Amino acid sequence: MNETREPVLECRGIGRRFTEGDSVLEVLSGVDLKIAPAERVAIIGASGSGKTTLLQILGGLDDPDDGEVFVGGEAMHGGNEISRSELRNRYIGFVYQFHHLLPEFTAQENVAMPLLIRRMPKAEALAEAQALLERVGLGERLTHKPGQLSGGERQRAAVARALITKPRLVLADEPTGNLDAGNGEHVLSLMLELNREFNTSLVIVTHDHSIAHRMDRIVVLENKHLTDWTRANSD
Repeated sequence: MNETREPVLECRGIGRRFTEGDSVLEVLSGVDLKIAPAERVAIIGASGSGKTTLLQILGGLDDPDDGEVFVGGEAMHGGNEISRSELRNRYIGFVYQFHHLLPEFTAQENVAMPLLIRRMPKAEALAEAQALLERVGLGERLTHKPGQLSGGERQRAAVARALITKPRLVLADEPTGNLDAGNGEHVLSLMLELNREFNTSLVIVTHDHSIAHRMDRIVVLENKHLTDWTRANSD
């Protein structure tokens, strides 16, 4: 089979600095990363090392001071916010530690939202959302609002929302960090199962090494730089 291996995501020379009064804090410097189709990658590192900052830059939610991010071969930071939003909607799904579901909408409406943003007819978007919610075990919770769902149910709905567009890439920031062990395992297993089923690349920021070791590859963010896990541990 002559399958293309062009990276789903590539960042080159990413640098990020924050100014605090008269001082400048450099968080990222010369960060390079390539994510292959359907690859699962964990980003680990100490608290405050810049993992979330890097993930936000990869997803176009923050601008780097140096370097560029390419998603599907297109520059993430080259255009205006409208073009960036369209690029995110076409290629990327997000899962956060906290679900970020909209409280005034039902689970079904929340999951359908990315499709509605794409201007899919409402009935069709709701039907697709229902099918995916049934797939993640929430078929009986379609009309429940986030406040009526348990923590594990809310996070499963958030995973469904991230995957409803069948994105080429999912970026997840501590997706099980706010859950107990049982619900955390359920959500992680669900993400890995859907990653295989939809052939979606997955990048997870985590402090949990047991989660990291279930990925295809681990990279370590330390001292502003990103290093392959095996190389970092052989130095």
